[in-house]
Amino acid sequence: MALAGTLKEADITAALAACTAAESFKHKEFFAKVGLSAKSADDIKKAFGVIDQDQSGFIEEEELKLFLQNFSASARALTDAETKAFLKAGDIDGDGMIGIDEFATMVKG
Repeated sequence: MALAGTLKEADITAALAACTAAESFKHKEFFAKVGLSAKSADDIKKAFGVIDQDQSGFIEEEELKLFLQNFSASARALTDAETKAFLKAGDIDGDGMIGIDEFATMVKG
């Protein structure tokens, strides 16, 4: 897993365990538990690059739906409601996508 080199395996496991139930994903709690919010700007940029699977420079709704699977292939997909809430929280400029600056703001927030 590309994020395993940046984040501690135990932190990833704990963060994923906290949101196994549908509608239990809370991005702020997840970023803190997984240790991403304490990482450097470079590490956050690397994480963005992994999550931006099509390398468009933006994280779109479909990529957010599969967000947890970037941390573990066996993780669940986010529900439609979780995905929409996640996008709304990160999409500061209202273009329907999350850019690197928006992602960094969301992670550090």
